[in-house]
Amino acid sequence: MDWNKIKIFRAVAIAGSFTAAGKDLNLSQSSVSRQILSLEEQLGITLFHRHSRGLALTEQGELLFETAQDVFSKVSLTKSAIKEGRDRPRGQLVVTATVTFASIWLAPRLRDFRIAYPEIDLTLLASDTPLDLSMGEADVAVRIGPLRQPDLIQRHLMKFNHHIYASPRYIEEYGPISSVEELKKHQIIVYNRGPLTPLIDPFWILQLDEKNSYIPRAALEVNNIYCMVQAVESGLGIAGLPDYSVHDHARITRILPNVQGPSIDTYFVYPEELRHSKRIDVFRDFLLKQLSDWEY
Repeated sequence: MDWNKIKIFRAVAIAGSFTAAGKDLNLSQSSVSRQILSLEEQLGITLFHRHSRGLALTEQGELLFETAQDVFSKVSLTKSAIKEGRDRPRGQLVVTATVTFASIWLAPRLRDFRIAYPEIDLTLLASDTPLDLSMGEADVAVRIGPLRQPDLIQRHLMKFNHHIYASPRYIEEYGPISSVEELKKHQIIVYNRGPLTPLIDPFWILQLDEKNSYIPRAALEVNNIYCMVQAVESGLGIAGLPDYSVHDHARITRILPNVQGPSIDTYFVYPEELRHSKRIDVFRDFLLKQLSDWEY
């Protein structure tokens, strides 16, 4: 059935005459009459009884009108839900980030987001394997390094810097460190064979002393930053870590504060079709606010 004819039929049934329906629809009486006649011929039924006092629905017309009312009601509710979803943050939001960033930095801050937006059902997927946003595996992602997918929108969040860290327990046992040259005498923990390896030189901390060709052997290689943090905190050794990974760790302290390691750009990423999603907007703004308030 022609949807436009159904709309005209519904208007006639409500108004009770072709003339009144024509005024509501901004159509001539003859045009409305022709559309109803065409619909009756298409369906092979009579929809209205015509009499001097106006129009009355036939039994078949009543059935079609009830169905049309139901359809229009559902369409109206759907339109309202769509508009509300764009104007008001609500519904499902699936966020993915690397295991380290998700577990150490992001997860502890999500309580504030849930309090601010209780109608958003939040899912956090911690994964070092990038999920395919264009295939719907997640709605948004916090990704590190350059983005190579042209069909995704990206917003730069910040640079994560690396510095050198040790625990007070380690310093108490092995003594304070006042120069890069002294690092070769210590237990060094390096990041290697993990998702960040293509983005940074995993042995950068071992190559800081440009005046000396001797590179100390690492005491431990780890493929996960969270494990490195735990190893440093236990007093096992010294490591070059991203600053966000040791935030709020009272038992880890920065040493050689003037020595900075690699910097990595971090991006907020989502598919083009979610450009106007209110859920995406408020989560992006939440992250930017948290990062602007975060000092290290």
